[in-house]
Amino acid sequence: MRRLPPLTALEAFIQVARTGSVKAAAAELALSTPALSRRVQALERYLGMTLFDRKHQHMELNPDGQKLMSEIAPVLDALGLAIDSVLKGKRELRLRLGVLPLFASQRLLPRMGELRRLHPEFHVDIDTSPLAHSRLGDSLDAAIILTREIDTSLYAKELGRDEVYLIAPRERTEGPDAIIDPAGLARETVLVHREMPTLFDDWRQAIGQPHLEPRSLQHYDSGQLMLEAVAQGLGIALMFGRHFESAHDPRIARLFEQKVESPYRYFFVCRPRALENKAVRIFHDWLFSSEI
Repeated sequence: MRRLPPLTALEAFIQVARTGSVKAAAAELALSTPALSRRVQALERYLGMTLFDRKHQHMELNPDGQKLMSEIAPVLDALGLAIDSVLKGKRELRLRLGVLPLFASQRLLPRMGELRRLHPEFHVDIDTSPLAHSRLGDSLDAAIILTREIDTSLYAKELGRDEVYLIAPRERTEGPDAIIDPAGLARETVLVHREMPTLFDDWRQAIGQPHLEPRSLQHYDSGQLMLEAVAQGLGIALMFGRHFESAHDPRIARLFEQKVESPYRYFFVCRPRALENKAVRIFHDWLFSSEI
């Protein structure tokens, strides 16, 4: 049997042909624009020919593209109807969710049993890889991300605000080596999450010490590793207060008492079209009705 190009590439080609725009086609398929472009380019590489005349903000089928469109569009439409007919009433409810590991372990997984009881047929694939927002509509249906600014092309809903805590090894909060004020950070390594790269700048501005400099800054892509690094005496971490309190780790303690609200927040995000997906809608509604 002859090897065929990926159906996702053919679907992307047809949607661009019908809309005349990569951006519009991406919105229809709940993909990012780069992800959709990659699919069309993959089809062109497979065929060894270009299919569009690319004009400013417009994609127009060339003769090869028109021929391909006339041949495969009816076939794929019929295939889609056939699959829908077979799966009607039997389609598995599955969500591909991107989420940071610490949020998942402390806030999401402890409540997932409740979701399972409400929807026994519902399944969630958890992906803790970074940069989840860039894979929405491609390998992910939705994500819970940590950011200070939301891409306006996404549907986004905030999951609450939190204060920033400085977290230190417990022995550094008492005794002769205690860090008693922010100036003491000049001798310390400060740990910052990669998803919140400006957090130390934000914190020192908020406490009125914009020129405060630690001995060094180190960046981590895991909040769980940051907590353990602090416990092992490897630095002072800037983290959300809720993560510190949920850790219940006697090896670590909060430094100082300044109240600083984080400019970074957790958001549930997805492509707007993804909200039509029943699995996405079930999870969204449960998430915002639950005390997560």
